[in-house]
Amino acid sequence: MFDPQKILVLAPHTDDGELGCGGTIAKFCAEGREVFYAAFCLCSKSLPSNLPADTLEQECKKATELLGIRPSNLVLFNYEVRELPQSRQKILEELLQLNKKISPDMVLLPAASDVHQDHQVIHQEGLRAFKNTTFAGYELPWNNYSFHTNFFMRLSETELNKKAAALKAYQSQSHRNYMQEDFIRSLAKVRGVQCNSEFAEAFEIYKLIS
Repeated sequence: MFDPQKILVLAPHTDDGELGCGGTIAKFCAEGREVFYAAFCLCSKSLPSNLPADTLEQECKKATELLGIRPSNLVLFNYEVRELPQSRQKILEELLQLNKKISPDMVLLPAASDVHQDHQVIHQEGLRAFKNTTFAGYELPWNNYSFHTNFFMRLSETELNKKAAALKAYQSQSHRNYMQEDFIRSLAKVRGVQCNSEFAEAFEIYKLIS
């Protein structure tokens, strides 16, 4: 039976991991598994000019801690948003170093069908860097033209509440429609119906190593 003890979440931008698998992160942390989170863009250029440049960095630190991730397990890079394709080789090298340092049992990363250019880079280079590891793609419906739901993580209401609380930590992003709690709960309810659970998150499994 597959029983990962060390999980790495790859987020192209701060908040992607919480949006795609925040409930699963909360579940793993509550079960005593070690979860690491690596974000590649702090997205300061996407912020309104009246906000400090480190706003999303601070929000990410708060959000991941609310999910149960230890601050020492949070890795933040500062690549320019929407410019990851230009840094593909360097990012691959960063990922290889993460693999060497952490040696995770499971990697969660953006799905193969994600159309955002930054997300595509993290997906493609993640598959290369962790090719001998179990990995699964998380769901971001506004970026996924298709999504093959072949793995579900059942969530309790407590775990979903932690996800919602973590996303509320991103006050600078509260205007976005996909950050609204009713959307988060509705999607979790739909995925729960698909696996006979109250709530769930869906994933695409690309490789499973037991």
